[in-house]
Amino acid sequence: MEIDARGVTLPAGQPGVPADLGAGAYVRVSVRDTGSGIDPAIRERIFDPYFTTKTKGVGTGLGLAVVHGIVKKAGGAIHVESEAGKGSVFHVYLPKVEWSSSGPVETVGIATGGSERILFVDDEAMLVEIGEKILRRLGYRVVSRTSSLEALELFKAKPDGFDLVVTDQTMPGMTGDALAVEIMKIRPRMPVVLCTGYSQTINEESARRKGIRALVLKPLLINQIDEAIRKALQA
Repeated sequence: MEIDARGVTLPAGQPGVPADLGAGAYVRVSVRDTGSGIDPAIRERIFDPYFTTKTKGVGTGLGLAVVHGIVKKAGGAIHVESEAGKGSVFHVYLPKVEWSSSGPVETVGIATGGSERILFVDDEAMLVEIGEKILRRLGYRVVSRTSSLEALELFKAKPDGFDLVVTDQTMPGMTGDALAVEIMKIRPRMPVVLCTGYSQTINEESARRKGIRALVLKPLLINQIDEAIRKALQA
């Protein structure tokens, strides 16, 4: 394994650099191995929470998802190169900052919660269970569905039965953003929070254009989802 760290200055749109990374000064940490490489068929899913190629009980698939979430929140990005039989290299770009010990310390906000009625949608039963626990701990009343199509039928039957919808993006039958569009056809000002792992199909700007109030990266953190819900309800 080879680990390399160096300062780089990137112009906008440089080949081999993540498209969502702006021009500027970064520290690039590259981790290279000489393993078997990553199958192209699963390369787009390696940052998805709970996606793993390991057998059941061996791994959760959360490692890369957590790393990706940390890097994105720091204003950085990850670029992966891999070739079958020749290994992989992960380039982690982090914004370069000038350290100052006298600067203000950022504090994490305390989750306040609420009592609103939330429709929670995710096709993974385990994630539904986790999401329900988080939201109910915050005081929300939660109804869950593991099918976006079933969730839409429920909303059609009870359009005034919910104050907000929290939905996963990648689901069979209908994606989360498509579900949000259909829900807002029924209730145009319905607040929707979209949750996604690593995704090249939607970002904050494209989500906003569709009327989605907030985009939250998985895995869900209690303060993060609570802040997104409160902002969506207040908007």
